[in-house]
Amino acid sequence: MTRLTAVAGLVNLATGTEIIAPFGRIRVHERPAPPGIDVSVPNVARMYDFYLGGKDNYAADRAAADEVLRVAPQAPALARENRAFLDRAVRFLAGEAGLRQFVDIGAGLPTQGNVHEVAQSVAPDARVAYIDNDPMVLAHGRALLASTPGTVTLAGDLRAVDDLLADPALREVIDLDRPVGVLLISVLHCLDDDERPHETVAALRDALPSGSHLAISHITAGERAEVAQEGARVYRRASTGMTLRSADSIGRFFDGLDVLDPGIVPLAAWRPAVPPRADLPTWFLCGVGRKR
Repeated sequence: MTRLTAVAGLVNLATGTEIIAPFGRIRVHERPAPPGIDVSVPNVARMYDFYLGGKDNYAADRAAADEVLRVAPQAPALARENRAFLDRAVRFLAGEAGLRQFVDIGAGLPTQGNVHEVAQSVAPDARVAYIDNDPMVLAHGRALLASTPGTVTLAGDLRAVDDLLADPALREVIDLDRPVGVLLISVLHCLDDDERPHETVAALRDALPSGSHLAISHITAGERAEVAQEGARVYRRASTGMTLRSADSIGRFFDGLDVLDPGIVPLAAWRPAVPPRADLPTWFLCGVGRKR
């Protein structure tokens, strides 16, 4: 498997440079960062964008991603599996569950198969609010969705649920008196235990009406825990750390909800469209819960 190597020294600011990425060769154009964006510190959203094959990342992000790939070359495949879980969960929520409004918290950088694209392919009247606290995510999301009806990109933080749900701009798109699909995809592990993530999710659950659903994915040590811990150490130098939690701890995020089949499982095992890969470590767990 080829890896990105010595990226910081490869990029040509004027013409762009072809680099070896985990998914093949890509051409990187290092454009100026938006105002107020520090590209010298690795950014979790931009590293994830790189794993997915995006181009909204910078040298520091790719160098940090290279460190992760040295110990966990499966990271890009797991990022794609995580994105595929999001796709399947949204299709289920818009289809079988009949939801027409979604709140994606910690949405990350726009990429292919965004929530509004998936939801509106099933239900054209679906409405989506993307929420993030990263200035670059907000800038890109607002530019992408400027002319997209039924969508909004808002600044917000999962640590301040009351403020997030009280935002008048959110209320213009999302009716919180009707069932909502809340997406917490790869975001809860960005909160450490001192930030009381379980209490945060409980407060969010309690604020939602009956019939709402929560879709969650979260990293776990799982098998080969020492490798997962080594990868998590890289993120301590990034914009947001990563907290590995046990299966029991991840399960507590679903307290007060009816966990839907097949339960809290590895990414590829949640209602797969194709037989799941057997060669990936269990470093993510996911599930969907319904509020009675």
